[in-house]
Amino acid sequence: MSQVVLILYYSRHGATQAMANSIALGVEKTGLEARLRCVPEVSNHFTDTQNSIPHTGDPYVVKQDLDECCALALGSPTRFGNMAAPLKYFLDDTSGQWLAGTLENKPACVFTSSSSMHGGQESTLLTMMIPLLHHGMILCGLPYSNPELHTTQSGGSPYGVSHLAQGDFQKQLTMEEQKLCIAQGTRLAALAAKLDN
Repeated sequence: MSQVVLILYYSRHGATQAMANSIALGVEKTGLEARLRCVPEVSNHFTDTQNSIPHTGDPYVVKQDLDECCALALGSPTRFGNMAAPLKYFLDDTSGQWLAGTLENKPACVFTSSSSMHGGQESTLLTMMIPLLHHGMILCGLPYSNPELHTTQSGGSPYGVSHLAQGDFQKQLTMEEQKLCIAQGTRLAALAAKLDN
């Protein structure tokens, strides 16, 4: 079995990246490797080109990362109740992996961040699951046995972890959000290990 859990995300202002980092902590608690990858911006200016390597942060994802992972955590900020265009753009180009069944029977989870409490977090999480189901992945939510789901005043959902990015500390996760991110990473990695046995 591969020992790599791919944590793939798009983050415009850093909040979704902060969640990805906390999910990675949970993955690594299990002894598996967390591979953090992001997607580049897309542009409506056809002459614009992206650098092949980001100036800061995690490297850009390549299709080989999907091939090599044993599990996938997929994250995006909320855009009108759906995932952001850069992540969707990347997923729309994974028909080769779909045809080959690269992601079939691998566990996956989703995570999101929004700037308002009712800014579409749950619909974003649910719609992010759809391409993963088409790839034949096994979805891994977050059960209410995590006590922070009962006490959170910001992000948190059984569909996947979320973050409320408001005010001067948009990137800073609350204690509950961070614990839920770590729990999500731990659960995803543990499920990957169980499915391998």
